[in-house]
Amino acid sequence: MFSRLASDAEMEKRKADEFEPGPASPLKPVDRFGFVKQDQNNSLEAKNRPNEVEREESRIRKWRKMIGVGGSDWKHYVRRKPHVVRRRIRKGIPDCLRGLVWQLISGSRGLLLMNPGVYEQLVIYETSASELDIIRDISRTFPSHVFFQQRHGPGQRSLYNVLKAYSVYDRDVGYVQGMGFLAGLLLLYMSEEDAFWLLVALLKGAVHAPMEGLYQVGLPLVQQYLFQFEQLVKEHLPKLGQHFSEEMINPSMYASQWFITVYSYSFPFPLALRIWDVFLYEGVKIVFQVGLALLTVCQNNLLKLGFEKLIHALRNFPEEAMDPEKLLPLSFSIKVTKRLEELKQEYEKQHGTSLAQFTSSSKPLKSLQSPAKPSND
Repeated sequence: MFSRLASDAEMEKRKADEFEPGPASPLKPVDRFGFVKQDQNNSLEAKNRPNEVEREESRIRKWRKMIGVGGSDWKHYVRRKPHVVRRRIRKGIPDCLRGLVWQLISGSRGLLLMNPGVYEQLVIYETSASELDIIRDISRTFPSHVFFQQRHGPGQRSLYNVLKAYSVYDRDVGYVQGMGFLAGLLLLYMSEEDAFWLLVALLKGAVHAPMEGLYQVGLPLVQQYLFQFEQLVKEHLPKLGQHFSEEMINPSMYASQWFITVYSYSFPFPLALRIWDVFLYEGVKIVFQVGLALLTVCQNNLLKLGFEKLIHALRNFPEEAMDPEKLLPLSFSIKVTKRLEELKQEYEKQHGTSLAQFTSSSKPLKSLQSPAKPSND
């Protein structure tokens, strides 16, 4: 099963040739996350940086005490003080500990420990029908980050390996372009193998509901999420919902990428990280909450716009609307858990289907002891 077919030799040589590293990009100023600076004088990072340093140092001390060496105290602390854990996660995980904590709260560490050597096997010995598609798309993932900028350099190779491995691990899903942003974000905080198993944990549902439906044929989970979001907009923001209806605007025109990439595609990186902190611990509801919060903040302006300008505005929110310190508290105040479940059932009833049928043929996820889940909203 693991031997390469002789007929594939020429294709493999071609891929190897294509993967020769290109020249390194000239050195340019980068922000603290590794992205090439576009505007050095007008950014949320520049405004928040002085206060953020002090807060970060304080959070690091608290978090190190909370998780223990290598995460040894994590499960015990979560069981004893779940509300403290949730509050601290919502305030932001210290960047130097983010990779470790993401693995702890996602359940991916347990998957890795139960599957020694599997990732290496998938990368080295298996072949994928998606390999050329992955190579084609790699340069589109975080192109302004120094780790991914060099053509076929270390970052792009790591991204290729993770995406190829997943496309083999779950051939029913294979590879879809948006997956690159999830894998790319994870690779900025952990090793290839760790990133792979976190991707598995997300899509297969180690802690929360499986998300593989975001990438299956027909994007069934995306369709469900967009239905739920459209109804939530009408209920929480009735004037805006009516305006969208009059202008024939639906969420598929602006919100699909929010769900497919969990805000990692075109949103400010500091905001995306804070969303991911909560997303990995509390689940997909934060994607809905942030979307509703953004529309709430921008509602007055959006109500004045016609179709074309409305579409542009919904794809290009103003910088001041995306300040994590303001947007996230508003997001947390929006209660959606109960209504999301009701709308899910309504969607399945209307379409005479359940997402379970899309996942029934997929590779089962080995059971593991999941971290304690946070309470609703």
